[in-house]
Amino acid sequence: MTDPVRTEPRANPDHTLAHQGIDGLGQVHYNLTEPALMQHALQRGEGTLGRGGALYVSTGKHTGRSPKDKFIVRTPGVADDIWWDSNAAMSPDRFDALHADMLAHMRGRDHYVQDLFGGADPAHRLDVRVVTELAWHSLFIRHLLRRPDAADLTGFVPEFTILNCPSFKADPDRHGTRSDVAIALNFDAKLILICGTEYAGENKKSVFTLLNHILPERGVMPMHCSANHAIGKPTETAVFFGLSGTGKTTLSAAPDRTLIGDDEHGWSGTGTFNFEGGCYAKTINLSADAEPEIFATTTKFATVVENMVFDPDTLELDFEDDSISANMRCAYPLDYISNASATALGGHPKNVVMLTCDAYGVLPPIARLTPAQAMYHFLSGFTSKVAGTERGVTEPQPTFSTCFGAPFLPRRPEVYGNLLRDKIAKHGSDCWLVNTGWTGGAHGTGSRMPIKATRALLSAALSGRLAKGPFRRDPNFGFDVPVTCDGVPDILLDPRRTWADKDAYDAQAKKLVDMFAENFGQYVDHIGDDVKACAIG
Repeated sequence: MTDPVRTEPRANPDHTLAHQGIDGLGQVHYNLTEPALMQHALQRGEGTLGRGGALYVSTGKHTGRSPKDKFIVRTPGVADDIWWDSNAAMSPDRFDALHADMLAHMRGRDHYVQDLFGGADPAHRLDVRVVTELAWHSLFIRHLLRRPDAADLTGFVPEFTILNCPSFKADPDRHGTRSDVAIALNFDAKLILICGTEYAGENKKSVFTLLNHILPERGVMPMHCSANHAIGKPTETAVFFGLSGTGKTTLSAAPDRTLIGDDEHGWSGTGTFNFEGGCYAKTINLSADAEPEIFATTTKFATVVENMVFDPDTLELDFEDDSISANMRCAYPLDYISNASATALGGHPKNVVMLTCDAYGVLPPIARLTPAQAMYHFLSGFTSKVAGTERGVTEPQPTFSTCFGAPFLPRRPEVYGNLLRDKIAKHGSDCWLVNTGWTGGAHGTGSRMPIKATRALLSAALSGRLAKGPFRRDPNFGFDVPVTCDGVPDILLDPRRTWADKDAYDAQAKKLVDMFAENFGQYVDHIGDDVKACAIG
């Protein structure tokens, strides 16, 4: 198949795959743009042309990340600085065997190459080459990372290369893997291997993991967060930490603020910058009324719609049917959001928001944190894994994911916690803990926190109005909770009052406090006294 838009490779002629020792492939398509990738994907039967020119695809049996199949190669260059308690190790010999077998499998097959940037700040970006066997994966990663212009491509030299080959299955006996899926990162070889899964999110999260290892040595804080700023005022930037399903994408796409990005950012000496060039939004129960901007992207040209049920005749998407996966998503370029930043840059965060999805129904909808409390809750990373985000998760499960992103942290959590605390102290950021989970009872009894209330509370916090009102001290967690906020029922601000059975609330609160205390014990030997003083339980 030839490129219907352009036949000559659009890449640095001195840095093709052949120059990297990858040869014997079929046709290699370099840096195809969206129209060509759409044509290739449709002609190859990889998806369905949807309404508005979107591309509907299925990721097969893997509809979420496979964190237990992710490995870091234990090489001399990183052996002493990887957080091995949380990262599975792969030996260099096993990696080399996996690499050789993947290359043998790739020979004779057509592949797609995208040369892209991880990071909007030229001073800190990572030049990444992504090689995929699926055209729609090439389209996906072209949306999600940052796209160089023609001049950048002619001189592009990849610092890291990702080889993504879903049709190749790893052999646990030969490659040292847990299953036929593998995501293997070799920092010394500057190479990532992905096989056995068509879930496209593995591509972008691999780049995030790379940046999480590289940037702290430069004094840059990598953050699993969304970010926005007041319109026309980049100095009034807010960042929203949180795991998938806590509302990072939804809450950062506020119509009265400029969107910097929805998932991954850095905080450097000059301010905030997006790692990505697009958004990867969950679409379950998405509605035009609640989230009009994100909803509209599902009918825009080249938006990749993953694992959604649709009418075969009308091509209408069903946003409530999760029979394929609760982790249904759409991927689109950042400029599909009308109020997105053209530069993807912001100032130093004036507000730091930590989003949690509390399935216990104990935490208030918002609480104000001191800098030390912010580090405590950042290291704790309490939330609930929501259905579909990972394989095997079918309903919310309470969990502690340190730094709101443990699966993507190569280094020990305190490295990131200390960076965050120092930057908050230096720039005087206000810190908030926001619960987008349950109220009036735990999951199964209570109800999900009303998004309108969350938006009203955030608007008041980011504008500075909320900090001027009265607060009460929470008896369980010790942080300050606002007593009132315009547009929010006062009862919602006191979670105990929302429970019909107050004794049941007290028991549930004690249970959660004990969980916090037990989890935080792993950090007490690595933190300062001010953070230790915030420990609860």
